[in-house]
Amino acid sequence: MKAFDAPLPFAKTGDFLMTESSKDALLLSGKLLTKLLQGASALVGGIVFILIPVVVLVSNDMLPGLGGANKGGVIEASPVSAVALLTLMSLILAALFQFFGKLRAIIVSAGEGDPFTPENAKRLNVMAWLFLGVKILAVIVGGLRFYVANLVDKGADNGKWPDFSIYDLDAVLIVIVLFILARIFRHGAAMRADLKGTV
Repeated sequence: MKAFDAPLPFAKTGDFLMTESSKDALLLSGKLLTKLLQGASALVGGIVFILIPVVVLVSNDMLPGLGGANKGGVIEASPVSAVALLTLMSLILAALFQFFGKLRAIIVSAGEGDPFTPENAKRLNVMAWLFLGVKILAVIVGGLRFYVANLVDKGADNGKWPDFSIYDLDAVLIVIVLFILARIFRHGAAMRADLKGTV
């Protein structure tokens, strides 16, 4: 009995406690960070969404204090493009809000000691689609900004259409990794359910 009570020769009790506390600190940091990012996405997304009717009113000269000579160049050049830009940006921020919310739920489940669940597999799958949607919308926003910039300053050199490089493949890699993790979590949850059924 004493042999089982003795500490392992390759691990000290203090090291074990340090490892556990560092894990808790990491999970706590992850929860706080995702909560902050989700709050920032909600705040900025709300502001951008509120600006949509403002742009519509300004473009129709329904806000005298902001219209007329004070009207913005983008709104004056193409109010539809300005509204489209704001709409796309609000969609991106809404998707990011959902993304960080799913991530925080996974971190919470990991802190509870039960991450391999069907719910987390679904969350990872949704996160992959959300991130893919964000990157696609970001490309559309980049192209629309290029179009609007040329409308505002027709004679100016506004650069070229947004270029793509090897670094843009990072987004593709993240999406693939999220889909793979979703499948791993799904199989892990299924194997655990089968194990419980056989015991």
